[in-house]
Amino acid sequence: MNFAWMIVFIFIAVFLEVPVAFSFIFGTVVYLIIGDVFPITVVAGRLGPGLDSFPLLALPLFVFAGNLLGGSGIAKRIFGFANSAVGHIPGGLGHVNVLSSIVFAGMSGVAMADAAGLGKIEMEEMQRHGYPIPFSAAITAASATIGPIIPPSGQMVIIAVLANIALDKLFLAGFVPGLMLGGFLMVTIYIMVRTGRVNVSVLPKEPLSVRLSNFVKASPALAVPVFLIVGLVTGVATPTELGALTCLFAIILGFVYKDLTWHSFFDCAKESAKTTGILGMLLLVANPFTWLMGVGNVGMQLQAFMMDLTTSPIVFLLLANVVLLIAGMLMETTVVVLIAAPIMFPIAASYGIDSIHFAMVLLINLLMGTLTPPFGSLLFVMMNQTKLTLAQMFRAVAPFYFPYLAFLMLITFVPSITTFVPRLFGA
Repeated sequence: MNFAWMIVFIFIAVFLEVPVAFSFIFGTVVYLIIGDVFPITVVAGRLGPGLDSFPLLALPLFVFAGNLLGGSGIAKRIFGFANSAVGHIPGGLGHVNVLSSIVFAGMSGVAMADAAGLGKIEMEEMQRHGYPIPFSAAITAASATIGPIIPPSGQMVIIAVLANIALDKLFLAGFVPGLMLGGFLMVTIYIMVRTGRVNVSVLPKEPLSVRLSNFVKASPALAVPVFLIVGLVTGVATPTELGALTCLFAIILGFVYKDLTWHSFFDCAKESAKTTGILGMLLLVANPFTWLMGVGNVGMQLQAFMMDLTTSPIVFLLLANVVLLIAGMLMETTVVVLIAAPIMFPIAASYGIDSIHFAMVLLINLLMGTLTPPFGSLLFVMMNQTKLTLAQMFRAVAPFYFPYLAFLMLITFVPSITTFVPRLFGA
């Protein structure tokens, strides 16, 4: 029986709103029953090895650290610092929104956490200063996608495990693209305000004493990404160890600020357990799928098909972008990673494409999908907060697709943007 039928069964279950983890099990089991090539016990036998990965330990640690830092009152201090730094530029609070997301990305690395947590503070402040709600919601959604690009990133951990990439290399590769995306978004905001597309007031520049005070208040949050960079480039600790140290730092910081109580601490622990459990279950059930694809030589067949179609790495990357953008529009990012990573990375390698480079291309495509109808998850998060319709959110986000596509093309065709830092520090 053709392997493609297993993917079809999985898609059918997903579109029937069967939970994703059970959809993978359903597709795999049906394929084994109908195909009658391997015994159904393959599913049980391959579940265990799915989580047998040391780098995967970093996932719950960074999720927990992000929740702890979010519960320690640090989000307001980050916003205050960003406001002092860029609030006086035309489009002020829009730039503050983006810079806050860049700093927060170095702590949580989860787009949903940024949009729902820090995003709420940003939206309230922008509305208080008369910013149009659709414009505020669009900036908040677009800037939230920076979270999974700048480490620590849960999506990067999953990609690293599935594609067998060194996690420290992938983490280091995300810093420059994350900062570049922030720059692209800030330039877009500046142009929209300068051309009169959006009419917003310009905030006065704060006194030096206020700016220094806000910097000092936010310095613990600013120290987290610096701590991660130093740890990764010096090799004094693995990403997993850095995750544990970040958790410890977040706990100490929360109790020192007196914003983290024992009750909120256990709430953070429960929320982290739920998130980790969902991601862990997805990785668990994806393992039989990946194994069957391997023993069925699907990767080799697809490589041969692509090589017959084109021998150009550029054409392959363009086709991969189209496929991934469409997949990101229709499915949740983790699901796409689980299906695409074991299939597309070997093909990319056959074209001589660096695995770190392709991982970033994959990630950025899927993040753009979270901003795109009909199933863009970040659009629905902001719709829930603002009560806007999908059509209103789409019109508001539309201007940000152009810088995002330009950024994606730049990352796609200039691999050194993603590979320079890992090679520089010999990760």
